[in-house]
Amino acid sequence: MKQDLYDKIVTYIVEHQNQFYRLAYSYVRSREDALDVVQNGVCQALEHYKDLRNEDAVKTWFYRILVNESLRFLKDRNRLPLGEEELPEGVYEEKGFEMQDDLNQYISRLDGDTQTIIRLRFFEELSLKEIADITEMNLNTVKAKLYRGLKQLKVNVLEVDV
Repeated sequence: MKQDLYDKIVTYIVEHQNQFYRLAYSYVRSREDALDVVQNGVCQALEHYKDLRNEDAVKTWFYRILVNESLRFLKDRNRLPLGEEELPEGVYEEKGFEMQDDLNQYISRLDGDTQTIIRLRFFEELSLKEIADITEMNLNTVKAKLYRGLKQLKVNVLEVDV
């Protein structure tokens, strides 16, 4: 039974690896860092697959792991003392995964939960119910944060254009 679950998780991860990379990249904005985040997420999932109570929830369970790994990476990166951060040698654009830098900057100005909700809704095209499961929030809270965040995003964009 548990081996079937393990195989199901591995199959799901392999089939959707590009989506996971894209989500991690939207957080960390670096190819290597995104690959590290996905790798850490996969390791976490495979180490703790026995903790999954509902086999039909593999999608939301893994997205939750990936979002948490992305946020953990960003938090850890901000803890590095000055001078220890790696400076990129040049700008790297990942073909097929680019996002408009301006849009990403506007999204990054929103609070953490709202950023996650907007990224999952519009970049990963997940349903509001799935987002509520991933973020472990009430569905109505997700809706409120999404619409409040979109409203704030619109204000920020129009503010710059004026």
